Amino acid sequence: MEKVYRSIQKSVKDIAQKSYRNNLVAGTSGNVSFYDRDHEVMAITASNLDYEIMETEDIVLMKLDGEILYNRDIHKPSSEWQMHAEIYKGLENVNSVIHTHSPRATSFAVVHQDIPLILVEMLPFLGGDIPRAKFALPGTDALGKSAVAALQERNACLLENHGVVAVGSTVEQAYIRAVYVEDAATIYHYARQVGHPVIVSEKDQEKMKEKYKR
Repeated sequence: MEKVYRSIQKSVKDIAQKSYRNNLVAGTSGNVSFYDRDHEVMAITASNLDYEIMETEDIVLMKLDGEILYNRDIHKPSSEWQMHAEIYKGLENVNSVIHTHSPRATSFAVVHQDIPLILVEMLPFLGGDIPRAKFALPGTDALGKSAVAALQERNACLLENHGVVAVGSTVEQAYIRAVYVEDAATIYHYARQVGHPVIVSEKDQEKMKEKYKR
């Protein structure tokens, strides 16, 4: 099993560093995890660790109740581990969570505005519009429960005054969904500067849902 978890840890580390390189996070903010449901083990980035020096062995292995199974150099798991745990408990189809502070999307979280369905790509990748999870203190299970409520039939949401959460069956899928959140937020922001953004009509949304079998 050690080789299996090293592979999972590497995937989490690689996506975490990719999110840093692509400006979805700054400093040591944000976090990435993967949950092995068969063995009930969560692999998650360590707290306050520089992305540029992060190694595979730095990824913490733990149970959803907080029990640490492996932590190199006594690294603590991300301060948001409870949020990740609550999402895995509340959404059985989710195996990976990425939390970012991508600037454009987070700006809408700060002003408490959802991002409507203004791009055709948002439906297949994100499930539709991007709703907000009501504010809850960071580092609490309440934040995770708020995210679960917002993620019903969606693959990503904004966290009020905080950032973004995207989910998937793999870390790669969760990551690409986080990228689409920032892309949608950027385009929506620019569109508001030049005119009045037009939301995809309900009729066309239904046609798209049928096309993508949602």
